[in-house]
Parts: sequence; structure tokens; C-alpha cells
Amino acid sequence: MDQRFYHTGEFARMASVSLRTLRFYDQVGLLTPTAHTEAGHRLYTDDDLLRLQRILALKFLGFSLEEIKYCLHVGPYDLRESLAQQHSMLLDKQYQLEMVIRTLEETRKLLVANEQDWPAILHVIQVMQMQQNNDWRKKHFTDEQLRQMEALSKASYTEEQRQKLAESARHFTEDDQIRASQRWSELGAELKRLIANGADPAGTEAQALAGQWQAMLDSFTGGNPDITQGLKNYYRNLGQMPESARPMPMPYSSEEWAFISQMLTTYQQRYTS
Repeated sequence: MDQRFYHTGEFARMASVSLRTLRFYDQVGLLTPTAHTEAGHRLYTDDDLLRLQRILALKFLGFSLEEIKYCLHVGPYDLRESLAQQHSMLLDKQYQLEMVIRTLEETRKLLVANEQDWPAILHVIQVMQMQQNNDWRKKHFTDEQLRQMEALSKASYTEEQRQKLAESARHFTEDDQIRASQRWSELGAELKRLIANGADPAGTEAQALAGQWQAMLDSFTGGNPDITQGLKNYYRNLGQMPESARPMPMPYSSEEWAFISQMLTTYQQRYTS
């Protein structure tokens, strides 16, 4: 079958795009016409139309021009990965927009109650910003995991303790979490080394680790013994859940938990009693 060619105007009408859009896509190398007339006019084919439809679909999904170029040249697997990443990014944008909408709604309520109460309005915005800054957890956990973690928290801490933790968390950023995770990984590696070497939990090396461990715990609990007990409750409750139902894996084995308990008990008896 002979290939059919379309002049720019006809092709633009078929695709419901402007002539300017076609010229731009040609200039940036996104959609180059299959042929040109002797006078230099662009000629498009049905294959070009299919490519344009893919471009428009990816553009609608929020991909940049460079990302669209990449997607047009990759295989199905890479395209699935790109779509998954885009889906995640759009969910983040959706959440940000919802946050802005809630802020606007709260601000409107204040304006109705008191026309020019700017300090109150700024306070609402600051609170919303802090909440948004702390919702980085949504990037690392699913909604179901967050729901389960919330249920665990309610079962492990009193409401007063939860309020204190929430107040501290307002200033705890994603970067803070990354640094804390790295530090816990370092302490965990030292713990495994000591156990592998048959170290005594009351020995010099283990007690040096206990001091660092206690400092990390205190940075979370604020040295509050009630919150410390709540933290113990949290991991006890987590350990009692079926493994497949846990929102996160247990960080340590039974042997490691026993070593930690003996190590910290000795440290607290020696240095904090």
C-alpha cells in the first residue's frame, strides 16, 4: 500500500494541535516530518501521527520534553518504570495541592472571622508548611504502612506521650531522618561485630557502644522514661504481629535484642542511677 502524506495544515487538524506546536516539535527534534516537498514544506505520515499521539499522551501525564524523548526510544520495561516514577511524582504534586487548598480554606475562615488578622493567617501558613515538611514519610511508606504504624503508636504510647512526640517531630526533617538512619546503621554494625566476637555486654567495648546507643535513644525520647517505655512497647507490639502483617521488619534478631537489653541495663546501672 502506498504511504499517504499529509501537509502540515491537514496533519494539525487531524491531531488537534496548532501549526506552531508542530513547528516547535520539529525544531526540538521531538517530531520530525517523514518528508518535505520540493518547496521545503513538511509532509507527515500515519506513523508520524502515531508518534504525535504518544507525545501528546506523555505531555498530558506531565513529562518534560527531554523525558518524552527518552520514553519514545525505550522498551516497554523502561517505559513502565518511567510511568511508575511519574505516577509517584504526580501523587506528590497532588498532595502539595491539597495542602495549599487546606491552607486557603483555613485562611478564608480567619478572614471571615477577622478581616485583617495577619499574624493569625501567617501562623496558619507556618503550621501547614511544617506539616508539609514532615510528610516526607509518604515518600518512603505506603498509606497502609502509615496506617499500621499509627495504630501501633496508639497501642504503645499514651495520648500525652504521642503529643510530645508529635511536637518534636514537627522540626524533624527528612535530612534528619537520613542522618539518624545512617547513625543507627553504624551502631547496628558495631553491635553485630561485638556479638560475632563473643563480647561481654558488660565489657569495655559493649559499654562504649551502650553510651552511644543511649544518646541516640535520648535524642528521640528526650530522656523521658515514660516515652522510653512507650518505645519498648512499640517494638514489643511490632514483634508480636505476624511477620507478613508488619509495616516494617524488626530491626534486630532475638539474640541482638537480648544483648542490647543486657548492655543498656548495665550501662544505666553504672552511669545513670
